[in-house]
Amino acid sequence: MSRILVVEDESGIATCIVKGLSAAGHTASVVEDGNAALWEARSGEFDLVVLDLGLPGRDGLSVLTELRKEGVEIPVIILTARDGIDTLVSGLDAGASDFIAKPFRFDELLARIRSRLRETGRPESTTLQSGDVSVDVAARRVERAGQVVELTAKEFLLLETFMEHRGQVLSRRQLLSHVWGYDFDGGSNVVDVYVRYLRKKLGADLISTVRGAGYRLGTGG
Repeated sequence: MSRILVVEDESGIATCIVKGLSAAGHTASVVEDGNAALWEARSGEFDLVVLDLGLPGRDGLSVLTELRKEGVEIPVIILTARDGIDTLVSGLDAGASDFIAKPFRFDELLARIRSRLRETGRPESTTLQSGDVSVDVAARRVERAGQVVELTAKEFLLLETFMEHRGQVLSRRQLLSHVWGYDFDGGSNVVDVYVRYLRKKLGADLISTVRGAGYRLGTGG
């Protein structure tokens, strides 16, 4: 399972891409402006970036140029409504791995993503361990104290996110972005509901609440 950063300020397009990537077995997160894109792409948490050029704050070409200047070699597929050979040349010269114009067919975007991921040859993580909790990402298998625990797809992604950020406090907004791929309205309690599901299945001590900040994996390790 690959983690893909989708940088797109049109919520409808971003939601469609995320749903398609999730159906194809990938995990996708969305950011909507260039400054956030630069921060996330530097993090080392993603295998590929789908990058729109027309962004608020900092445009996509500037983001790509800065990443390459810093030596960040993550594959980047440019997604843009801009026409013309000059745009294509500028993007490729800045270090883009590929280029696809809007409007596009999702199956074409997915094929390009698969191709770029194959080129990197980046090994995917297999097992995450924290205390007596073990998550086999490839097999989608969860155990606690040697006992297999069945989780739904969203429960698994939420647990995987906590395991990948052991020791860190994760805000509800961060969890929404990583697991659901887009921001719910401010009054949504979906994160709290799914944390309760995980606690019920894996133990009340699994995740601790950090008042006013969010949640943290509580099994040690």
